Amino acid sequence: MANPLVAIVGRPNVGKSTLFNRLAGKRLSIVEDTPGVTRDRLYAKTDWNGRNFDIVDTGGIEPTTDNEILIFMREQAMLAIEMADVIVFVTDFTTGVTATDEEVARMLNKARKPIILAVNKMDSIGPVHPDIYEFYSLGLGEPVSLSAAHGHGTGDLLDECVKLFDDPSGENDDDDDIIRVAVIGKPNAGKSSLINKILGEVRVIVSPVAGTTRDAVDTSFENEHGKYVFIDTAGLRRKSKIDSRIEKYSVLRAQIAIERSDVCVIMIDAQEGVTEQDTKVAGLAHEAGKASIIVVNKWDLIEKETNTMENMRNDVRRDLSYMTYAPVLFISALTGKRVDRIFELINFVSEQASMRITTGTLNGVLADAQMRVQPPTDRGRRLKIFYITQSGIKPPTFICFCNDSELFHFSYLRYLENQIRSVFGLEGTPIRMIVREREKEN
Repeated sequence: MANPLVAIVGRPNVGKSTLFNRLAGKRLSIVEDTPGVTRDRLYAKTDWNGRNFDIVDTGGIEPTTDNEILIFMREQAMLAIEMADVIVFVTDFTTGVTATDEEVARMLNKARKPIILAVNKMDSIGPVHPDIYEFYSLGLGEPVSLSAAHGHGTGDLLDECVKLFDDPSGENDDDDDIIRVAVIGKPNAGKSSLINKILGEVRVIVSPVAGTTRDAVDTSFENEHGKYVFIDTAGLRRKSKIDSRIEKYSVLRAQIAIERSDVCVIMIDAQEGVTEQDTKVAGLAHEAGKASIIVVNKWDLIEKETNTMENMRNDVRRDLSYMTYAPVLFISALTGKRVDRIFELINFVSEQASMRITTGTLNGVLADAQMRVQPPTDRGRRLKIFYITQSGIKPPTFICFCNDSELFHFSYLRYLENQIRSVFGLEGTPIRMIVREREKEN
């Protein structure tokens, strides 16, 4: 299940990016005392009291403006609001409630999402200043006072966020059996055509003009194979070709779609083969630790000879050598050829990414692997691997405890990963291997 998403919104220059950086624990967003500096949304993962969630920073909302940049920033913010589970509305104590604040508050109320009113720039520590009561006029309940610059009040803010994540009624338990699928690839690879073929109706615009799909579109779907949410993302272009704010925003949207998915379907154009941009798109899914399927589309347009498919499969494996674990499927979204196989593969790789292996079984594999190939030595010191255990899923994550992490060469770690794959499969999913030194006893 996807992490909850918190959107930080408000008019320009109230300290949203400063708050974002404070919550993210690192300086990700440009902070400058000029309205309109943050023009693209930024995402980060964070946690509070053991609860993981995502946060998104937005450009300032100017409800009434003819400025092209401010209009674009407002559209970004509204899309962030649509995706968010909780909205943090940031205001500025030093200016008081402005007409723009009131207009933004009205816009947020229409979203029907949980809203936390944050009054920023209350930099002094002491009794609550009486002027904060002015912010009750926004009709958003009790304000949380904070100073993003100094960190005052951020704990109270996060406490309120976590309270709103919880679902005591259990109404969202049914979501556990839904597989979220991000369909990714460079422009015009056939992503929208594939989703339309699956749905049997035109839900997203299909056009031969690259870049038609600007934003990610979620579509729920259920069939005999299970329940799914398909996310049709905007095509990812080369950075050199990202010459407009809309295209920059599309890349961010695709990245968050990947982060919030369970499985990535990576679309490759059979006529072009694997391009440099395809390797970067696939790399996003791999680095995010997502179960993946490589789908070679437009196979109906390829002239077939002996071993054409096998030769293409080998080319894909070579060019995407870092994700040889991903199954390769050849389809035609136009004719529907082999499209039905996608569901079987989605279910399969999702199960593989969720596999749990007992510590005892893992250490049996470790013992066999060390008998075949002894751990490396360096200047008379030999690596000793005490045991291995699985610490997580999606992707399967394993921790190797040893005597000296510097002796644990990358090649031997890769060897152990291959041994685990050879025994347990884990097809379609990356594996995370973590090395830790066992604490020495006093």
